[in-house]
Parts: sequence; C-alpha cells; structure tokens
Amino acid sequence: MNLKPHFSRFLSAAPERLLFTAHSHHPWPNVSYDAQQQAWDDAAKLADLKWDRVFGEIIPKAQAQVARVLKLPDPKTICFAPSVHELLMRLLSTFEQKPLRVLTTDGEFHSFSRQSRRLEESGAAQVTRVGIEPYESFESRFAETIARGGYDFLYFSQVFYNSGLRLQNLDALIARVPEAKTVVFIDGYHGYMAVPTDLSKIAARVFYAAGGYKYAMCGEGACFLHCPPGYAERPANTGWFSMFRGLTKSQVFAQTPYPDDGQRFMGGTYDPTGLYRLNAVMDWMQREGFSVQQIHQHASEMQALFFDLVTRHGLLKDAELIPPQGTARGNFLIFRHRAAAQWRQRLLELNVVTDCRDDRLRIGFGVYHEPADIEALAQRLTEL
Repeated sequence: MNLKPHFSRFLSAAPERLLFTAHSHHPWPNVSYDAQQQAWDDAAKLADLKWDRVFGEIIPKAQAQVARVLKLPDPKTICFAPSVHELLMRLLSTFEQKPLRVLTTDGEFHSFSRQSRRLEESGAAQVTRVGIEPYESFESRFAETIARGGYDFLYFSQVFYNSGLRLQNLDALIARVPEAKTVVFIDGYHGYMAVPTDLSKIAARVFYAAGGYKYAMCGEGACFLHCPPGYAERPANTGWFSMFRGLTKSQVFAQTPYPDDGQRFMGGTYDPTGLYRLNAVMDWMQREGFSVQQIHQHASEMQALFFDLVTRHGLLKDAELIPPQGTARGNFLIFRHRAAAQWRQRLLELNVVTDCRDDRLRIGFGVYHEPADIEALAQRLTEL
C-alpha cells in the first residue's frame, strides 16, 4: 500500500517532521483540501440555501458512507454533530430517572470519564467502573458484570484510548445485557476506520459513536452517532435542526415532536465543512480500492516492524508495552514508563510527533507510513 503521495499537501507542510499520531490528529489526504474549498464555495453561491444542499445531499451521502463502513442496515439512523461529547450529552438528557445507574470501565476517554464523575458529584448518577487491568481477563470480567444487570446505561470503548486494548466480540458482549431497556453506548472513536467493524447484528440494540479526527482522516466537526430506533426517543437537550425538515410548517403540538430516525439527536447550527471532507475522503478510498481491513493490516505491519527494531536495538527497553504482545489491539502502541512525558517532549525536539497520556507514550501508525518512516523513528529514538 503506497498512499503517501495522497497526503503530500499535509506532509510537505513540514517535510522533516515524523507524524506518529494517526490515532489522534490523523493527516488529511489531498482530496480533503478541495472539499474544504467546495464548502466555502457553496456558502458563497447559496448563502442560506446551502442548508438545503447540506440536508438534501451532503448529510445523506455522509450517512450512507458511515453505514457502509459499519454495515448498518439503515443510513438514516446516523446523526452528525461537531463532537461526540455533544451527542453523549443529548443522549444522557433522555433519562428522567435519578440517580442514573451506569456501568462503564476505568479506561474511558476524558469526554466520558470526566462527565461521569461530575454526574456522580451532583448525585445524578451512580457509576460502577470495571478495571481494564489485568488485560487478559478484562473482556470476561466485564461480560460477567454486564450479565448481573441492574443498570440503566452501559458505556464502553471498542478500542481503549489509554491502552489500545481492542474488544474482539461486540456481538457476544451485547448478548449478555439482560435487560431490554438498558441503553448501550459504544465509543468507537479508536475503532472506526481503524479496525473492521460489523454492527449488522447489534444495530437495533446499540448506540455507536465516532468521528473524523482519527482514522477517518477528515478532521474535526464530523462526529456521528448511530441511534437505534426505540431507544432514547425524546432528548430533553434538543435543537432546531432535529426538525429541520418541518420548519416551513406552522403547527401546534400537544408535546414537542421528534423524528423517529437519527435526526432526533440533531442540535443547532454548526459548520458542515467536516462532512464535505468526510465524503471526499470516503470517495477517495473507494476510487483507490482500499478497505478498513487493509488499513488495519498496514498499521499492524508497521507496528510489527517498529517493535522488531525497538527490540533489536534495545530501545525503550525500560518501558512496558501495554497490553502485552499477542493481545488484540488497535492501530497504536503504548509504552508505559514514568518518563513518558519527558520522552514525548524530547521527541518533539527531534521533530517526531507522538503523544502522552499520564505515564504512557502513544505511537500511532497509519496508511501514510512506509518502512522508511519506521526506520527513521527508530533512529531518532536512539537519541532519547
């Protein structure tokens, strides 16, 4: 897979820089540049009428693109927003019972971990967190806790941001949920477009959220939520976009109306440029004929090459690879060490972009990497 030339605009902006944050701010392919301009041109030509195009063409196409990747039966269950957190808060607003009984893990991203702790402080939620470690037993331990029931809201990641641990059988995990009323939310941000994901068997049961910032390669403002019918039908946190199709009709309702598809989770006016980029990137992938499976395979090959070089040359030898070799993981590697933050800073000085979460150095691999990039990274690591 030689896709590096398709990222030339982004990569040539800093030719000596090594970008190993595909798991975070993924470089954008060249096609996204033209899409960005198209969004501007549409605003100039159409002014307010651009929203007719956004709702009539851009959003339906983006819905179809996401549904195709995730094997969802109905693209209309997809709702878009500037951030996953906005969608999460809208979903949480559908719960009327207090306190909300929540089951989650201790490895969730700040967007949920911070919010859930604040809900606990206010008395709005009682939260049970299952420990991610030990990694080898997590999936079975979590499944057992799920099976005991008694929760209103179940929230967990497909790939965990602070370890890279990847859940291998979402279908089996969801089958353990004993109560039909429990709302299930899967944070797919590190899984979407990084690892093959088939939601066809659980599409009617789970909410699934992700966005364009990471492996979807299209940047900010293109986050989405798959919203199964029959769950969370009336968000209290609601915006006028949720009834965009009916704005021209003057009607009086006994109660606030909602559409029955994903649009019920729409908020208010936002910048649609990210959806232009999303569509352009997805079209480009189809033209080039590469799949999510190939993305994951390529990233895994780059990981293996890097780990071989690290082992052979004794690099990062004092750090702990988590989860251990042989464990299912996403498209990034994590090395745990008390000096991780200093290492990240030193790598920045060497023009290598990685990132750090507490005592964990994260190194991400993408389709824009070639073996020469991995060798260059290993060479610069010798200077730590």
